[in-house]
Amino acid sequence: MRKTKIVCTIGPATANRPALDRLVAAGMDVARLNFSHGRQAEHGEVIRVIRDAEPQWGRPITILQDLQGPKVRLGAFVGGRANLVTGERFTLTPKPVKGTASRSSISHPEFLSALQPGDQVWMDDGMIQLVVETVEDGEV
Repeated sequence: MRKTKIVCTIGPATANRPALDRLVAAGMDVARLNFSHGRQAEHGEVIRVIRDAEPQWGRPITILQDLQGPKVRLGAFVGGRANLVTGERFTLTPKPVKGTASRSSISHPEFLSALQPGDQVWMDDGMIQLVVETVEDGEV
């Protein structure tokens, strides 16, 4: 009896019965749903499909819900992107603005109220580091 489990992340390409059939046939034991992406209704539908299909598959499939939660993300940028310059000021604002190389809105404005001068803010999975200089009128 094997103790290792095969975990498959279910996304747009695999969130349907034919794809799930293939994954189970290939040995999937655990269906991982990433709740940082997708909607609750979409995840609910995948769970329903899995539970409905288990009798045909002849075994239960464990469902793993990755509950990391939403990340704090920057808002949309003019032209789709901006190049930040080391040493230049960059303002995070709760206001819904189009981002530039010097200013951006964020997806969770309440995050800004927790920051103080001297705090470090890491973005892009740690690729960008900001240091809070000032907190004024809700902007950092």
